[in-house]
Amino acid sequence: MQNHRTILICTVGGSHQPIVSAIYDLAPDFVVFVCTDKDPGTGKAGSNVQITGKGNCIKAKPQDEKPSLPAIPQQTQLDPEQYEIINTVSDDLDRIYLDCNKAITNISERFPSAQIYADYTGGTKSMSAGLVMAALENPNVELQLVTGNRSDLIKVEDGAQKTAYANIELIRFQRSLEPFKKSWQRYAYSEAEAGLKQLNSPRDNSLRARLNSFRDLSHAFAEWDNFNHIDALQILQRYAPRLPNTIKPYIAIGMRLNDIDDKKRDAARLYDLYLNALRRAHQGRFDDAIARVYRLIEWTAQWLLIHQCGIDTGNVKADDIPESLQLSQNRDGQHQAGLYVAWQLIKHKTSGDAAAFIKQEEKALLNHIKIRNQSILAHGFRPIAKEEWTALADFMATKFIPMLLQETSDVGIKRLPDQLPDRYVEKN
Repeated sequence: MQNHRTILICTVGGSHQPIVSAIYDLAPDFVVFVCTDKDPGTGKAGSNVQITGKGNCIKAKPQDEKPSLPAIPQQTQLDPEQYEIINTVSDDLDRIYLDCNKAITNISERFPSAQIYADYTGGTKSMSAGLVMAALENPNVELQLVTGNRSDLIKVEDGAQKTAYANIELIRFQRSLEPFKKSWQRYAYSEAEAGLKQLNSPRDNSLRARLNSFRDLSHAFAEWDNFNHIDALQILQRYAPRLPNTIKPYIAIGMRLNDIDDKKRDAARLYDLYLNALRRAHQGRFDDAIARVYRLIEWTAQWLLIHQCGIDTGNVKADDIPESLQLSQNRDGQHQAGLYVAWQLIKHKTSGDAAAFIKQEEKALLNHIKIRNQSILAHGFRPIAKEEWTALADFMATKFIPMLLQETSDVGIKRLPDQLPDRYVEKN
């Protein structure tokens, strides 16, 4: 493997001057010429004649009657082992892109430590577009063009050409963020955070700040999604002055989830668990979703009993057990109430919306619990079907959550909080 330090990939068209200028300015160790071959329809020579032609094969000026200059490698003193030709099609953008991308990949593998420059000045418009597209997808490729003074819109004046770098950091940056914005659409915040950590830090300070913000906010919602509400809130509060309007409301929601009043805090966390279940279902993880709903139903009963009756379902006092109920005891002799018994206690010990709910919906609730029990995450051996989740989701949305909102209204929660964001929009 040769120790090439600088590689130039350039598109070759009707004019040789930009190519010659690029080679002189960059002094590359190796050049890849992207050219066109003989036209299959007309038989007219392609641009590769400027590289492979013998003798004088290039006109110094388009209006000249005869060629007066040798091929580009001879003009720039390139030895045969210092260049190669990639033939493509003049106006087939798909083919040009694939050929340029393959050329960049091959060069990167052959010369892994080299700096690659792509010059898109020459060639047809499609050839330039194809090379630019391929270069944008390869972060180790610097994009450049040959430019200079113009007397018209057709070409740069001869002798005024100079090589200039194309400023594409913003374009590459925007393209690099797109996959992780799509991760948010699936509530895959951890996936977004992990991917953003792998991106190279931009040289531009403002772009670097945007990357850091996107990564940190992805981390915040990943923590939130994992029920780590304290760390999530701290990150959001740190960015508070610069948060986009779509994210600012989550600070207030996060503060409620961390309220020092345990009655308010736990009520908020009931809804957070419900929204978490909906996110799992959105991802097609129906067993995870139904397991969370089961815990929500159980936790709701526990919350109602402790705050309305002072009954701890993990240690129910004998005086609080109705004669009609049988509660199991643990090895320490404490009476404990599981989900079903806890709701029976609500029926006997409370008189609000929850008591009315269990009296009316007990059979439906039991049927849904039976479906949960068949899950691999419970006591069964089969995955939950989408149709089974859909039925439970409808029951929760139309029966259970409206009841819960009535019960939590006295702690200030009268509406379902917003779902976590499913799109990342930067602040203007």
